[in-house]
Parts: sequence; structure tokens; C-alpha cells
Amino acid sequence: MGTIREDITKSAEWIATALSSSGYTADFSPKSFWELDRFFDEHSDNGNPKPGGLLAADLGSRLFAVGCYIGEVLRRNVGGEWHGNDNDPHAEINIELKLADDSVCWPVQRAMKRLKNGREDGIAAYGSALGLPVGAQPPATRKGFFIRLFGN
Repeated sequence: MGTIREDITKSAEWIATALSSSGYTADFSPKSFWELDRFFDEHSDNGNPKPGGLLAADLGSRLFAVGCYIGEVLRRNVGGEWHGNDNDPHAEINIELKLADDSVCWPVQRAMKRLKNGREDGIAAYGSALGLPVGAQPPATRKGFFIRLFGN
């Protein structure tokens, strides 16, 4: 295992590949945040991983990787720099991204909140609030959301 900053890059690339191979668009574009929301909708329920879903195993490392991906999309598109303390026993949770406008965010903690709280802590909304142009919600993700709310 390398430094926390090295782990961020490796984990973001790893999860992008894993998500892509599972049918999600994970190309580090702002619109890919909608795909992360779809991923959480499809693989978690009421704050827990769905049995047999892609979050059912290795939850901690997968949430870390998703958080790294979130941060890398932000960093690559709006600018910023990762900060982390290799001596912190909770470095994976506490890593922060200082954005170009000097605001600070904690992408791994956002991934954890998305799992726990569902759509109210959506990734696309988070990105948009931080200045990322995520665009409109794609119809495919919107349809699944409305079916869950209203049936058929």
C-alpha cells in the first residue's frame, strides 16, 4: 500500500473500470455522477447494501473507491488538490479535496452518506452544488426513481 494520495488515484481508476464493466458510464465526466446515483439506487436499500449486489462485499474499500472517483471527477473538472494524513488511522475517511475556489469537501464521506441516506444525499446534487456541470438527470435514472415512488 502506498501513500493515501497514491491510493486515491489507484482506487478511482479501479472503480471506474469496475463500474464500466458492470454497465455504468464511469468516464470521469460530470454527467457520470448520475451514474453513481443509479449505482447506489440499484445496489443499496434503506442504507444497506443489497444482498448479492456490487456493494455486498468489501464495502469499505468500495465506498473508499467511489469517494475517490467522486473527488477525481471534481478535481479534474473544477480543479483542486487532495490532502490527507498518512499517519491518521482514519485517513481513508478523512481525506479532503481543496477545490480551486478554496472550498473543501470530503468525497469519501459523501459516498458513505449516499449509501446511508439514499437520494437525499445524491452524488449529482453534491457535484452540482460544488460547481460541477452535471446536466439534467438522464431519463433512464429518472424512470427507475419514479417507478419506485409511484409504481408501474
